[in-house]
Amino acid sequence: MLRIEHLTKKYGDLKAVDDLSLEIKSGEIYGFIGPNGAGKTTTLKSVTGILDFDEGEIFIDGKSIKENPLECKKIFAYIPDNPDLYAFMTGIRYLNFVADIFGVSVEKRNEAIDKYADIFGLTGDLKSPISSYSHGMKQKLALISAWLHSPRLIIMDEPFVGLDPKASHTVKEMMRDVCNEGGAIFFSTHVLEVAEKLCDKIAIIMNGKLIRSGTMEEVKGDESLEDVFLQLAD
Repeated sequence: MLRIEHLTKKYGDLKAVDDLSLEIKSGEIYGFIGPNGAGKTTTLKSVTGILDFDEGEIFIDGKSIKENPLECKKIFAYIPDNPDLYAFMTGIRYLNFVADIFGVSVEKRNEAIDKYADIFGLTGDLKSPISSYSHGMKQKLALISAWLHSPRLIIMDEPFVGLDPKASHTVKEMMRDVCNEGGAIFFSTHVLEVAEKLCDKIAIIMNGKLIRSGTMEEVKGDESLEDVFLQLAD
């Protein structure tokens, strides 16, 4: 579903991402962890086509993000760590705006909006301007918008920040549902306990370099993910 081959991204002389290769297959929830400044967000933005990169290649469902960006963007959804929504819009107007971009039918979008707004407890707030939303409400709206066009790949940067425990549980169930239907999830997180319980595979990045990757068992062995991460970070 997602293949990253020898990705290198530089900022001047600094290699924010250094020769990174990963493969996320259909049906997998793949966690991406590392300290602040390790290169996680740079990697995710490169995958989504937001950032150009200096070396390597990225394929989404076999298509190059460099050569076929629009075709790739039809397949995935991206949720940044701080969703930048149009504050002057109401929630429902924003969701319809996103649905229009992806060509989602009125029937399908209404069904999805009703379903996920109810799940997240946002139904009564959709007619209010986004400027009145709390951070958690904005995060929920961004999540609903990401799921509207039934993406096969969902890329998320710290998706649980700002969510209450109930909403976090809901998102985990939604992530697993995507994978059960043949899709894939690639997300970064600092919440190691969540990653340990949720992910099928995981990658640890530090100073732009891939340190360890594989199944949870391969990465952590008999130790906790937190213990392994702290050992590698020393």
